[in-house]
Amino acid sequence: MFEADLIPQLDCRGRMLRLDRVNIMGVLNVTPDSFSDAGQCLSLKEGIARAMAMVSAGADIIDIGGESTRPGATAVSADEECQRVVPLIEALAPLIDVPISVDTSRPEVMRAAVVAGAGMINDVRALRLPGAMEAAAALDVPVCLMHMQGEPGSMQMAPHYDDVVGEVRRFLADRLLACEFAGINRKRLLIDPGFGFGKSVEHNFTLLARLAEFDSLACPILVGLSRKSMLGAVTGRNVEERMPASVVAAVLAASRGARIVRVHDVAETRDGLSVLRALPRVDGGGARAASARPSWPDDE
Repeated sequence: MFEADLIPQLDCRGRMLRLDRVNIMGVLNVTPDSFSDAGQCLSLKEGIARAMAMVSAGADIIDIGGESTRPGATAVSADEECQRVVPLIEALAPLIDVPISVDTSRPEVMRAAVVAGAGMINDVRALRLPGAMEAAAALDVPVCLMHMQGEPGSMQMAPHYDDVVGEVRRFLADRLLACEFAGINRKRLLIDPGFGFGKSVEHNFTLLARLAEFDSLACPILVGLSRKSMLGAVTGRNVEERMPASVVAAVLAASRGARIVRVHDVAETRDGLSVLRALPRVDGGGARAASARPSWPDDE
């Protein structure tokens, strides 16, 4: 057996994503109302340029979304969502070597995006919309299951938990089991605790502090902390000023076991993770520096 066969990785339709290191997922929203980059990537040309720039900066995967899920967001039709993401995925797939993820909850969009070249599904509703589970099982690509309390339009209206970590973990465990019953291989599943999706600032920071507890689910952890309001709450910074806090949050998540960090600022995040990588290995106690620190291909 070759040593490469022992490396844990996700097969994203022939494009491999290694899980023995922390991966950077670049955010590419083609929506007019996303909370952070609204209207910046509306044309096909702009979307391609932005994606290729993120790959050049060190992105390991590009996540393309056509419907905003920010608090208070208005839903769009499946047809409109397809019109936003499918042409971009189709044009981008031959131009880059890294996997493309589609950020969607709708089965129609999942199918069209994978046909166009996407190799992963990133679903904020954890395959709970009608037909989504069946579509994901048939498409046979990796799927990220995210926790969200409520819906985007109302999720931040006084979210409540008795035990946020326990309740989020139980939800994700239930969704993992449902996926396995539907025929989705456990090795193709990832989990995301859903920072900012039906959580208060305190809930979010509790989840970050205790992120390592999600290891019990035995699935790669994806986190999306970039530029979120929880960072604004503690820094007093507007969305466009939250890059430094976002990098710190990504590094903290990586030190606690995250395998993929979903970010807007790719180059800066890569620099932050390189500092974490440089820490010497330590035995016992403290954070997860030895097992969770990221490595890059040039380490070998």
